[in-house]
Amino acid sequence: METKTYYRVNPARSPNRRRVVFASPPLDSNLHSFSRQLIELRIEHADLDATIDRLVEAVPQDELLLRRLKKRRLALRDQIVRLERMLDPQEPA
Repeated sequence: METKTYYRVNPARSPNRRRVVFASPPLDSNLHSFSRQLIELRIEHADLDATIDRLVEAVPQDELLLRRLKKRRLALRDQIVRLERMLDPQEPA
């Protein structure tokens, strides 16, 4: 099967531009597979990036909200790295 490329529209950019979020192999039929979890985490991470970018540009910045969102984004990044290591270990088996 071919690898599909997924696009996500970034509302902070102009409406006609898109950016590639990720390309992945076809999903397993299992709803709780590691591949599917990884994709969902990447989407949530991209959404948080866009939200944080919008809040940073806002004139009255909510520092507490920004700090919480950045902490959540970092936790998501840690989960993504953990899942990537599980799916593609560095050590030869």
